[in-house]
Amino acid sequence: MESISYLLARVFMVVIFLGSGVNKVTGFDGTIKYMESAGMSMPQLLLPGAIVVLLLGGLSVLLGFKARFGAIGLIVFIVWATLVFHPPSDPEQQIAFLKNLAILGGLLSIVTHGSGKLSLDAMLSKKKAA
Repeated sequence: MESISYLLARVFMVVIFLGSGVNKVTGFDGTIKYMESAGMSMPQLLLPGAIVVLLLGGLSVLLGFKARFGAIGLIVFIVWATLVFHPPSDPEQQIAFLKNLAILGGLLSIVTHGSGKLSLDAMLSKKKAA
């Protein structure tokens, strides 16, 4: 049961990152405008980096391949995005801020405990040991 729990936790956690990454690719120009409206400078440079982190980090955690590194990348992204777009001082952003704290907790769990037995990391370490 624990193996399935780890897998489901990874799946549920990354849906938001993979979906956001795809939306940023398909709505690139709109995302640039949104970032500019939030006062960000150089969104044309930052957005491609964000897309890479969202997609590669999300896939890393989902597949359990180098999941700790993927989780760290997503932590850096979500801390930055939370501070810029969901400041806790804005009453309209408090739910988004708290949601991001919950996601951070899940990502920290992956950094601490790894991705579980149903992961590429576990499969590869078994092959190495054999």
